Amino acid sequence: MSEAASAPQIRPKALCVFQTANRILVGHGYDAVKREHFYRPLGGAIEFGETALETLRREIREELDTDIAEPRLLGVLENIFTCDGTPGHEVLFVFDARFVDASLYAEPHLAVLEGGWERATWEPLAELGGGERPVYPEGLLELCAATG
Repeated sequence: MSEAASAPQIRPKALCVFQTANRILVGHGYDAVKREHFYRPLGGAIEFGETALETLRREIREELDTDIAEPRLLGVLENIFTCDGTPGHEVLFVFDARFVDASLYAEPHLAVLEGGWERATWEPLAELGGGERPVYPEGLLELCAATG
């Protein structure tokens, strides 16, 4: 394996902040090394030849088995982090959108079919950010407030 092939890579990703009644949909994650529970919007890695918007639609279909409408780019965040003891570096295209199936907004939690999330729940924006469960990536809540 060449040196370049084994070097860590910056990963471009697309995330979606679904919002309703001052709540956002977030996945529940756990970092076993830090022993930290955290929240993060759903989405995933952009594949070669795929736009951020195409990724967003594909990832939400894969994770929640549903379609989205009216996606809107909120901004771009850079995230340098360590999770489960492994360093990472992401460039995140953060969108908001709405579900085509409006009944999903009434569900207290949604089953996540892939992506490693425990589950996804609607969490009040006012209660996020200062509690025992951080929201990642850093800057996400400020981005939501600035564009909301």
